Amino acid sequence: MSSTITVQTPTATTLVMSRTFDAPRELVFACHTQAEHLRNWWGRGNPLDVEIDFRVGGKWRFVEHADGQEHAFRGEIKAIDEPYGFTWTFEYEPMPGHILTDEYTFSEENGRTTVTSTSTFDSQEDRDGMMESGMEAGAEQSYAALDTYLVKLS
Repeated sequence: MSSTITVQTPTATTLVMSRTFDAPRELVFACHTQAEHLRNWWGRGNPLDVEIDFRVGGKWRFVEHADGQEHAFRGEIKAIDEPYGFTWTFEYEPMPGHILTDEYTFSEENGRTTVTSTSTFDSQEDRDGMMESGMEAGAEQSYAALDTYLVKLS
């Protein structure tokens, strides 16, 4: 069953995205937090270098290889409540200093898992800039790649 992402802006500095997957919470959580899974979907299905030390205080860095370019992202893990959620910081390396906080929650009902990410920005300009960057389409492409990957895992 195909699903699409929903995007909301409840405040001037927050962005909430939600998406449901036909897979149990533990598996969807693992796909968001383990390198061997992340590299199969996070970069819209493009080749992805993944470094992640998934513990509170641990760092992560992903480099997506697409269109002859490298797109690097990095952050730090702030909180973990496995398999219900985690929080990390997120920064696009070509735009240093624009760091947001992403809080992910994973809820399961009838074997389907809904992932909700709440991104908190330093300013409305940063939030709007992220929205104008094509982030929603990129997130949708990545989550479509996750759908495909989850089918392979089942």
